[in-house]
Amino acid sequence: MNLSPKWTRRGFMTGISSLTAMLVGSRKLPAANTTISAKDAPIAGFGHTGNVYDELGVTTVINGQGTMTMLGGSLMRSEVESVMALAGRHFVNIPELEVAAGKRIAEMLKLPPDYSALVTSGAAAAMQSGLAGILTRDNPQFIKQIPDLTGMKSEVIIQKSHRNPFDHQLRTTGIRLVVIESRDDLRKAVNEKTAMMHFTNFANAAGQIKVDEWAKLGKEYSVPTFIDAAADTPPVSHLWEYATMGYDLIAFSGGKAIRGPQCAGLLIGRKDLVSFALLNNSPHEDTIGRSQKVGKEEIVGMVKAIECYLQEDHDALNKEWQRRLELISTELTKVPGVTTRFYVPDVANHVPHMEIRWDKRISATPKEINAALRKGKPAIVLSTGEEGEALSLNSFMLKPGEDKIIAEAVVAALKTYAA
Repeated sequence: MNLSPKWTRRGFMTGISSLTAMLVGSRKLPAANTTISAKDAPIAGFGHTGNVYDELGVTTVINGQGTMTMLGGSLMRSEVESVMALAGRHFVNIPELEVAAGKRIAEMLKLPPDYSALVTSGAAAAMQSGLAGILTRDNPQFIKQIPDLTGMKSEVIIQKSHRNPFDHQLRTTGIRLVVIESRDDLRKAVNEKTAMMHFTNFANAAGQIKVDEWAKLGKEYSVPTFIDAAADTPPVSHLWEYATMGYDLIAFSGGKAIRGPQCAGLLIGRKDLVSFALLNNSPHEDTIGRSQKVGKEEIVGMVKAIECYLQEDHDALNKEWQRRLELISTELTKVPGVTTRFYVPDVANHVPHMEIRWDKRISATPKEINAALRKGKPAIVLSTGEEGEALSLNSFMLKPGEDKIIAEAVVAALKTYAA
């Protein structure tokens, strides 16, 4: 199916380029198959110091908060950077690449045979394009007119406790969110306008209908189910468990624990729905997802990132992350009045965490200590809980030696306010 008109701005520019080549002559144009590699070339100008952030006047961060988009997600593996550089040396048909990459990812994850994957420009883009595909399927007119839903289904059911800023991506398609709380509410809400049932996995504990039952109820009512599992690795098994559970579409972030490109995400799901999502996304023109471009480099980078993530020794990594926290705890608890506690969140950043509390011998609040740490160079970013009741951190985004820097900085900050 060709969604592009015969005459587009790209077609126009291609015609101009061809005419220019004929007029000027190929001798004056660079060879089309020239491969340029700057691997060994010294950097002149911007970047010559090796620290681009210093050159821009931006303070770097020691990240004890986790895989937060606001902090840049995670740090890519060197292997991912290498294959992205390889991908950048050639042109390729992007839809063809998306299909091939999705097939490879599905094979690596051992997804059900009727499932595939699509690399998107983040989990939020996966949510929008996935829902758009459900709404439009492969109808060219529907794809062009969305968010005008004339002729399409127009409602998405969501539990009240699952409402959050990320459902903005759903609302951009033009749908109306139908908010329910109970199983009986859900039964009454399903009708001929229902396009999808949406589930936010980090809110699993808060809703009356849990993650496994939501997928089963979708099958019972013949309504596609979508789960936002953006930060739900580790455990690595989540990459295939939701498909096995019966979810029709699943969204993951690529630049969090998987450590792929920060501007990449992953849509996993039924092959037909994944193909419809691609039709609603870049590089196709006149689509709701045209602005959510994902490049050939990010697509290839995600394939490599998942390959690497599957090969990791996750038990050994958890032990190392716990060891770092224990090192910090040992130093902090030397300060009179300071106590620590270890825990692992049920979902999202499901890795060892540490909570830090102190008594009245230290006059500062957790928010004040956290603010002081953020003013350093490099800045140290920790969490302060929902109500600012304690400092907390995890260590799985730390580089070697940063655990010691955190320990020293927090101890110094606490002692500043000690009685």
